[in-house]
Amino acid sequence: MAKTEYAWDAQEYALHSSAQLKWAEELIGKLGIAGDESLLDIGCGDGKITARIAGLLPGGRVVGLDASSEMIQLARSQYRGKEHANLSFVQQDAREIKLPEQFNLVFSAAALHWVQDHGAVLRGIKGCLNPGGRILLQMGGRGNARDVFAALQQVITVPPRQPYFAGFTDPYSFYGPDDYEVWLIQEGFRADRIELIPKEMVHSVDGFKGWLRTTWFPYTDCLPVELREWFLDELTDAYIADRPLDATGNVTVQMVRLEVAAAVV
Repeated sequence: MAKTEYAWDAQEYALHSSAQLKWAEELIGKLGIAGDESLLDIGCGDGKITARIAGLLPGGRVVGLDASSEMIQLARSQYRGKEHANLSFVQQDAREIKLPEQFNLVFSAAALHWVQDHGAVLRGIKGCLNPGGRILLQMGGRGNARDVFAALQQVITVPPRQPYFAGFTDPYSFYGPDDYEVWLIQEGFRADRIELIPKEMVHSVDGFKGWLRTTWFPYTDCLPVELREWFLDELTDAYIADRPLDATGNVTVQMVRLEVAAAVV
């Protein structure tokens, strides 16, 4: 799920989001669902994770929410008909959640690091949760993709490229447990677990470049179209120069996820 000022390439995301899918599936296993709950998936993207959750809730219902119209259009086109009768999608900003439904569970994977105001997100979540409702959120956490940011600084500070990034603001917000300990109390939640979890992302060289193109597009959007692929090549080369390929010729990226499990007080 992106901030509303960003336009996602939903088809490209679907091709280069295998790590997000794997980690989301692991997170689903922690939901502890019975099969009849109502669940809101914040930052549903192309809908594949939301659809998997819906398949585990034959007696319940699932709503996928995303700020990107491109993502919602793709999700609705792929998951419809009788086999997805308990699944629907809505375009809405995570900072401004206003839904008529009430839910037992709110879930989010690999989305909320695109949002700065998590207090607003939590207020919206509480407003659509039933008494005793639970949340399970996972997002990029403090220290996430540190080596990618280092390579980015090498590339964007070179004089020929530097002017394109004048005034550029980092779009990601990578928070830690100390941040969420405060926000959860402020917004009326009881924290059950808040932790930073190291993860490792592995790509082929082409897959790494595709991942950069898909989820680091706020940087490439600063450039003229004709320079974007060249920039991605430069960034890929800079990353590999300092972090050599593994024994199988793949690129490894050290990631950090912030995972938050809580319930309404």
